[in-house]
Amino acid sequence: MHPIVNLLVQLQELSLVRSEQDVATGGKHSEQLDQTIKDLLSRLPPEIRLLFLKSQKKDPLAIVPIANNVCSGCGLTLPVALVYAVRAGEKLYQCTNCARILYYPEVRPRRLGSRSIRRSEPRRTGIARFSSLSLMLPSLKGETRDEAISELAMKMEEEKFVDDGAKLLKEALQREEILSTAVECGMAFPHVRGVEGGGLTLALGISKKGIRFDPAERALTFILFFVVIPTAASVFYLRLLSGLNQTFFKKDARDKLLACKTSEDLWNVLLKATRNTIS
Repeated sequence: MHPIVNLLVQLQELSLVRSEQDVATGGKHSEQLDQTIKDLLSRLPPEIRLLFLKSQKKDPLAIVPIANNVCSGCGLTLPVALVYAVRAGEKLYQCTNCARILYYPEVRPRRLGSRSIRRSEPRRTGIARFSSLSLMLPSLKGETRDEAISELAMKMEEEKFVDDGAKLLKEALQREEILSTAVECGMAFPHVRGVEGGGLTLALGISKKGIRFDPAERALTFILFFVVIPTAASVFYLRLLSGLNQTFFKKDARDKLLACKTSEDLWNVLLKATRNTIS
């Protein structure tokens, strides 16, 4: 059953990539993605294809991993016997609460639990709920796509937001191989989905010289939003992506980011710029 599970996970990832493209680029490369999705669906046994499509109509997350014996889609603690059965992979099993298809993932990078907040600290709102001053890099040293993403991934590990920056980098580059996350206006949105253990987290890096992020494009990328996404936040990520695009599609907003010299400057500009677009 493992090959079927792998196929379903690929299908779901491509469907989410399709949604990301609609938000970020207005559907650029959608025909290619649609054909790939159609081809993969044709490789499924009819009964599994029907189950997957039926589940996907209810929720974009039709298949979800088990994390610490919990369904990462709805948060239900699963019976141990069901967890073992899913891990054995002899057939497909569904969550008894949300009916999503379950699978047992390979070892992946994990999002560490949010660090404690003192009661005296103000309640975080807007983009501050998903990021931190410590994740602002106003002058990336990397000169290539891989080097820049590595810098952001290792910063997340250094600041104890994830447990394995190297694995995070590997999965981010695998996502880039599906379709580049670079968009117009010199921005890119590299990300890794399925990083369980905490909330959605964003790091921001600025390349002063610019990076050839997409080998197929001549345009350079200067602004990198790197995001780790727990499975349950996959749909919310589209809202975040939309808010960032809406904010920084404007040249003056991007120029303010590019002019920042310190992490503090970058953090303050990000907070102010997204105040009305990200809640």
